[in-house]
Amino acid sequence: MPDTIFSKIIRGEIPSHKVYEDAHVFAFLDIGPLSRGHTLVIPKQAVARLDELSDESAAAIGRVLPRLCRAVLKATGATNYNVLQNNGALAHQAVMHVHFHIIPRFEDGSGLGIKWGAGKLDPAAGKTLAEMIASSL
Repeated sequence: MPDTIFSKIIRGEIPSHKVYEDAHVFAFLDIGPLSRGHTLVIPKQAVARLDELSDESAAAIGRVLPRLCRAVLKATGATNYNVLQNNGALAHQAVMHVHFHIIPRFEDGSGLGIKWGAGKLDPAAGKTLAEMIASSL
């Protein structure tokens, strides 16, 4: 995997406002925040997409992500937030290193803006698709 800005942050080659670090996870403030307290949570394992992440790294993020959300809420006074994780350029991933955004939401409207163009799931097509996904596990 190519060296990314996140790999350089983990190694300390690029400064960051670190909020958490352990053997598998690094978290720091986003330098282009959507709101006050916008925090990035990244695995130290250098892979681009969530489906490439090892079970060990995924479990480490899963253990710390709720704790980091609580800390961001407490520090900022926010009571609502989004957790965003994108995979691939078409999904708006800009840095090709797995990362989760914790984005506090405030009454002033700052935070993540989302347009959700929901469709409708056909029951027969849904049954078939669910079976295909389940058999792929």
